[in-house]
Amino acid sequence: MKVSLNVNGRTREAEVEPRKTLLDTLREDLSLVGSHAGCEHGVCGACTILLDGEPVRSCLMFAAQADGYAITTIEGLAPAPGELSVLQDAFCETHGMQCGYCTPGMILAAQALLQRVTEPSREDIVDAISGNICRCTGYGQIVEAIELAAERLRQVNMPRSSANADNAPAAPHGDRS
Repeated sequence: MKVSLNVNGRTREAEVEPRKTLLDTLREDLSLVGSHAGCEHGVCGACTILLDGEPVRSCLMFAAQADGYAITTIEGLAPAPGELSVLQDAFCETHGMQCGYCTPGMILAAQALLQRVTEPSREDIVDAISGNICRCTGYGQIVEAIELAAERLRQVNMPRSSANADNAPAAPHGDRS
């Protein structure tokens, strides 16, 4: 059967068996290999993608079920080719990844959180990534990366008058212009 999927803002078509998973379609037919096959039972979170902005296990969904939804994969987060999103950059800076296998799923779960909550608590972050298993980091640096990204995103969204108030040069004495 033919499926037409909205992936990372582009309509992509593929000819698939009705029972083919979204994960396999993304990887094999669309060459989007950032989502990883882990347990293939929906437990580990390595295959996490965003479906209309919500984290979903792509190994548990048929490609045909995704028709009509906006799909975001890790490849779709970068603002431009060769660049990283604020969240991806924070993961790199804080060493929020080691082997990197769980990283795309972790980042997408965190992305969904940061789209909903501008100032997430540590508990919010832990809850958001609780469905994603990492066997390398112990989660501390992952949580730190998400906190750093949230802080940077808040600063980017601050009005210029607030953001520059502390750094603005003082007007010369007597200058009333």
